[in-house]
Amino acid sequence: MSAMRETEPWKFLDAYRGRIFTSKWPTIPQLFDITTDRFADRACFTIYSPDRVSLNYRETREIILRVASYLASIGLGPGSHIAVTGKNSPEWAVAYIAVLYAGAVVVPIDYQLSTQEIMALIDAGDVTAAFIDEEKYDDIKKGRAGMPCFGLARSMETFVYDLEPPQGFAFSPPQVEVQSTAAILFTSGTTGDPKGVMLSHENLVSDCFLAQANLNISEQDIFYALLPIHHSYTMLAVFIESFSVGAETVFGKRMVVKQILSDLKEAKITMFLGVPMLFNKLLSGILKGVREKGALAYGLIRTLMAISGFIKKTFGVNPGRTFFGSILEKASLSSIRICISGGGPLDPKVFRQYNQLGVDFVQGYGLTETSPIITLNPVEHYKETSVGKVLPETEMIIDNPNEDGIGEIVVRGPMVMQGYYKMPEETAEVLSPDGWLRTGDVGKLDDENYLYLAGRIKNVIVTEGGKNVYPEEIENEFQLFDEIDQILVRGYIPEGKAVAEEIESLIYPNQDWVSQNNLSQEQVETRIHDIVNQVNQRLRSYEKITRIHILKAPLEMTTTKKLKRHSAKE
Repeated sequence: MSAMRETEPWKFLDAYRGRIFTSKWPTIPQLFDITTDRFADRACFTIYSPDRVSLNYRETREIILRVASYLASIGLGPGSHIAVTGKNSPEWAVAYIAVLYAGAVVVPIDYQLSTQEIMALIDAGDVTAAFIDEEKYDDIKKGRAGMPCFGLARSMETFVYDLEPPQGFAFSPPQVEVQSTAAILFTSGTTGDPKGVMLSHENLVSDCFLAQANLNISEQDIFYALLPIHHSYTMLAVFIESFSVGAETVFGKRMVVKQILSDLKEAKITMFLGVPMLFNKLLSGILKGVREKGALAYGLIRTLMAISGFIKKTFGVNPGRTFFGSILEKASLSSIRICISGGGPLDPKVFRQYNQLGVDFVQGYGLTETSPIITLNPVEHYKETSVGKVLPETEMIIDNPNEDGIGEIVVRGPMVMQGYYKMPEETAEVLSPDGWLRTGDVGKLDDENYLYLAGRIKNVIVTEGGKNVYPEEIENEFQLFDEIDQILVRGYIPEGKAVAEEIESLIYPNQDWVSQNNLSQEQVETRIHDIVNQVNQRLRSYEKITRIHILKAPLEMTTTKKLKRHSAKE
């Protein structure tokens, strides 16, 4: 039986209110001070590759204060915008928090962008200094002559841990209002140019704790920072969530299945956050191993999975870990307490099968503009087809719903952004003066305030008869086909038709499947068409795919594995 969760897990903050902070929520530095006071000797930041290195909270705070003091000594503090761009690492995390201790604004930038793209965001964010990993350090420093640059790798002269203020320099963290800007996060730009989302300390800290009303975490947990930490999802749901409760964060540097499984096993990860693509691949590997046991064993295990899922859903008891302990151990998932999927829609079948195997698996929803979490499935009362229950202190309405109750998701709450940096017109388009944010996503709410996501307004396909089709819903139907690596669904206007769209798919086959089976192009095309026909049988008449493009090269993706729809060509 799942443990009862504290309805207000932030109540412990009351003991520090008036002593460390005075508002409803602390700033991020104040929160880190509180956690260090509570859990000074517990592991804070850890990395296992190439060697295991770990810092406890006391050690981490000492380094953070030293770096913040150095920044202050060279005139970087309130009013400064300082970029952090690099691979996931304890050094990245220290730099991020040190910037905030100095009273400055942190600007996390995607390290997988080109040097030119990074420098463009440095300019767009009015960045005055930067922490940079070794591969791009020299080029950025040369390209932005005069801008102070610091290193995130031990081999570098200006390595972050080595930064020290002049002897005798007196430093105390400046008093920063909780409503002041903490971070500027650039959106990934899946449908257009990146925008600088301004998030306050209040935005981030409130979202961190309000999410915990739907998520039971503690200092005993070990989080895995695998997805790029500059992204709002990992930054809040792993990085900030973990240190808010005194948990440990283990940093993963490579999204390679073999390395991931090694990290999960060695670090005994309990909280594993990922995107649908990653969870699909892991589940596919598990089920492949089960199939290799033979038809009889496979049938028996699938029957046991169905029984396990029924018991868990009906009685709140999780027998899967007993039934499938050896399978979970082999998959390096035996220590996992909770898996959380975000960053895109997940096939309900994937959701169901993880829970059947004994892994508490939930999904959530949000966007960078909401810090990002606004809904999350509670483990004790999850709904497989929902992206979660609306968080406390959060208002959500469905604007202009159709006959099925589907309309634009509009939200208001303490996690909603301050606006887009130096983009007042773009801000006004989505954020009302009284704090309501138009998400650009469409969905519906049930009677218990659970959200069901349909897709993006910008992606909607209008078919004959005025029917709206959301491509994301169709794409979800293909998630469990190992033969397909990528699929993008969109509308097109057939010759001879003026307005109404039909539906086409761009499909990039799984190259491992092709090579392992030594398939010809004709065989690949035949199987892909068979899969599309199979899915079409499950779709409504106006949703069926009528044209297929089989791609020879993969579609462009963001670093969080979302397809860049606007750049797709065929």
